[in-house]
Amino acid sequence: MKQVLEPARVNEPVVDAVITASRALVAVAAQSLSDVAEEVTLTQYRTLVVLASKGPQRLSDLADAVGVTSATATRMCDRLVRKKLIHRRTQREDRRNVRITLSAKGQALVEGVTRNRRARIKQIIETISVHDQEMLVKILTSFSHAAGEVPEQDWSTGWQM
Repeated sequence: MKQVLEPARVNEPVVDAVITASRALVAVAAQSLSDVAEEVTLTQYRTLVVLASKGPQRLSDLADAVGVTSATATRMCDRLVRKKLIHRRTQREDRRNVRITLSAKGQALVEGVTRNRRARIKQIIETISVHDQEMLVKILTSFSHAAGEVPEQDWSTGWQM
């Protein structure tokens, strides 16, 4: 019989450490986006990442994943279509069912930003002991899983469209 574990109590120093680490990661993210800042906003980039990580989406699901209203998602997708970063695809069996897919140009943008971010994160991690790196993998994997994120290796090669 599988044992069910109770959730751990939240320890304030853990929350503080995650907040501090998140500030560092936000700084790395901002730096990696600086090359494409004129092309996409942060929310538009997050939309591209959702499509890269989860594959084609219905507009309502995409809006939920990005945390915007359907109307905002529609306007944002209009802009991303004009920039040729995404495609809207109507399903043959139900033309009311529109899927948003990442274009090759959108995939290239996500890959370039990810490459820049990966290089900067590697520089930071090189300063951490091997033992602490191993602990970091375990802890961040648990954190990412709890947050509902898809592991990097599962999406970074892209979805077939």
